[in-house]
Amino acid sequence: MRGRAMSGSQLQAAMVLLLLLQSVQSVYIKYDGFQVKLESVKKLSELEKQQTSEPQLKTSGLLPAVCHDPALPLDLQPVCASQEAASIFKALKTISTDECELCMNVACTGCS
Repeated sequence: MRGRAMSGSQLQAAMVLLLLLQSVQSVYIKYDGFQVKLESVKKLSELEKQQTSEPQLKTSGLLPAVCHDPALPLDLQPVCASQEAASIFKALKTISTDECELCMNVACTGCS
């Protein structure tokens, strides 16, 4: 039997469907007018740990150093425009503890 290859439009449709399914299954944290994925907050913590181990990445200024990191997830980038970016990042990391993963925190949505 000969199998059929997917056409370009079928492949694009499948990719869009996969992206939609991924976003539907994500847990979101809502805080101070921002909505970010739990996975993004975990990535934020990883980036901050990297920056503390690599002091040359520290920057001067009012923004947290992580705001200058090109690896900062897209949904966290608007937080950097806030004058309260450092405190918002701190709060998001606090909310993202195990309680959020268990969907016990009222700031978390998308839990199943």
